[in-house]
Amino acid sequence: MNTVTIKIDGVSVTAAEGQSVLRAALDAGIYIPHLCHHPDLPDIGACGLCLVEYDGKIVSSCTLKVQEGMNIRSKSEKLNQRRELALKLLLAAHPEDCSTCPKYGNCELQTLMQYMGVSPEGLNRRLKPIPYNDRNPLIVHDMSRCILCGRCVRACQKVRGVGAIDYQKKDGESYIGTPAAKLLIDADCRFCGACVSVCPTGALMDKKEPNNPEGYAAPCKHACPAGTNVPEYVRLVKEGRYEEASCLIHERLPIPRSLGHVCSHPCETACRHECLNEAVSIRNLKLTAVEHDPNKVWKSRRKQLTETGKRVAVVGAGPCGLSAAYYLRKQGHTVTVFESQPEAGGMLRYGIPEYRMPRDVVREEIADLTETGFEIRCGSRITDYQKLSAEYDAVVVAIGNQQGVRLPIPGNDKPQVYVNLDFLRRVAEGTPPVLGKNVLVLGGGNVAFDCARTAVRLGAETVQMTCLESEETLPGDREELEAALEEGIQMHFSRSFLEIVGEGDAVEGVKTIDVASMRFDENRKLILETVPGSEKVIPCDTVIFATGQRAELTPECGMELGRSNSAVVDSDGRTSLSNVFAAGDVTYGTQSVVRAVASGRSAAESVGRFLGGNGDTSEKLVELEPASQYIGKIPGFGALPRVHNAVLPADERKKGFMRAEQSFTCEQACKEAGRCLQCQLREAFHAPRTWNEFEKGGAAK
Repeated sequence: MNTVTIKIDGVSVTAAEGQSVLRAALDAGIYIPHLCHHPDLPDIGACGLCLVEYDGKIVSSCTLKVQEGMNIRSKSEKLNQRRELALKLLLAAHPEDCSTCPKYGNCELQTLMQYMGVSPEGLNRRLKPIPYNDRNPLIVHDMSRCILCGRCVRACQKVRGVGAIDYQKKDGESYIGTPAAKLLIDADCRFCGACVSVCPTGALMDKKEPNNPEGYAAPCKHACPAGTNVPEYVRLVKEGRYEEASCLIHERLPIPRSLGHVCSHPCETACRHECLNEAVSIRNLKLTAVEHDPNKVWKSRRKQLTETGKRVAVVGAGPCGLSAAYYLRKQGHTVTVFESQPEAGGMLRYGIPEYRMPRDVVREEIADLTETGFEIRCGSRITDYQKLSAEYDAVVVAIGNQQGVRLPIPGNDKPQVYVNLDFLRRVAEGTPPVLGKNVLVLGGGNVAFDCARTAVRLGAETVQMTCLESEETLPGDREELEAALEEGIQMHFSRSFLEIVGEGDAVEGVKTIDVASMRFDENRKLILETVPGSEKVIPCDTVIFATGQRAELTPECGMELGRSNSAVVDSDGRTSLSNVFAAGDVTYGTQSVVRAVASGRSAAESVGRFLGGNGDTSEKLVELEPASQYIGKIPGFGALPRVHNAVLPADERKKGFMRAEQSFTCEQACKEAGRCLQCQLREAFHAPRTWNEFEKGGAAK
């Protein structure tokens, strides 16, 4: 890089050839007032504030390029007067009350007023007649606060390459907007938010989104319990770079293929595209990436530290335990996993039906993990954790919640009454229980849907579900409800269970009552209000309780226990036993597979620190190009409707346990990934530097 030397206010400054005087000054710690300049945008010299004296002339420093031997003056009374005039002209068309602006305290115009000591008082004000526009999704446009700096136009046109907005005129007034005052969605806007990120005032602001109350730039990434870089791997999938996408996913997720089938996808719940039409199908795109990565180059790149000589026991070979074991082994510890079942996998193997979670996927991913060198001992049930802790340097308890809950109502012990996890486990083992013709599942979560849809596949003539919740507050996924209805499962919402009725051992039905309201108190105790006189019996000959799970821990385990036999842990996941940690569902109740994976990783980090290391499990499996290199090359498809992957017809699904949902084709994946708004590009913009960053109390005028 060629450099030149110039002088600014008598100070020698070395700058890159072709750089602007303004940028050279800011890089050298010399503040020159400015508003339309942004470090990531081409300069146009619109605001009239970054003036300097050079060669006897007053010129804009943002458009003046450095030349060897230049002598620049940035401070003088004449410059102050010109800048004050420029700022007053901006303020004359700007609302006076800053306190009503949502950007109050973070406004560059307000900061500049403080620096220059200019007040809007006494100005002949001429506010713009352009109305406040909140009709667009995701973005609010308040033209009364616009200073026509053009940053948003340059971000949209020059950086993102979209061109949805430009300078417009109405009744002789210039403003920034869409052609013919179209809605952004009709002007081919990609809703990436670049314009909002670079706006120096409150003219462009994000709308308050109910699924993103914290206002994250890329809420999908923050919603993922594992912190997966969702927007980046979606971009790589769009470009057909599956191997790199798979590497990026594996940086945070050790079992992404399994999660591609069963993840509860909180990232999609947070997706900003939901405000346009439907969220991006992120889970299916993750599955596409890992399914199209036959070489698995991430394996050869993964971090493996040298042996530490420390021995760690992990109890439970489900998603949480496998994650903990994997990251502990990669830190160099010797790891042994104890699993009570004949085969590893936990709920992935024994709790989730095969039409959702193919068994070969679970086995293949476990094989990939154990290549790092940890051992799994199946058929090994641990009950005395105090004894185990004496044999190992550290222990991680990751047994999940493997015990179903049988509600204490009359008739709950009849032979044709089953409990969710026992029922699903027997089916997974190939020895399903004998069902009657008419099955009733009590519960409304995803496990309840698994039980009901499994009963359909086992040949039950009718399958019904009843739950405390209303259809709107149903805890199970909406897609599970839709699939269940397609398969002929009948739903009974907002009903509580009173008694399983029938003569002798026979089951003839479940007596229920309407629920008027339900809530949990501060101790998580359920408070129900029922409707007197609304009792009725739902006929059935088989009942499956799917009303929750709890851990298989007893007081004899040696640890302090909490509600539902859960392990009590501190902020590091440590139990009451000094070298015993716990993670996953056994600590916080039944949650999602992806949260269990993240919890297992967190436990591995805590144990790593406990054993004398830094606990760092981060790794770099792929080098991504800087956003500046691709930010303008991602056109996106904006508000196009979601691409839906193929699903077997209900009549076909009901015949057996073949996989119900099919993967995206490469063409489908490219199109669906192209819908992504690439919100993370906003994070690539540098924050403008204001005067108070240059020296304590501000730069001298």
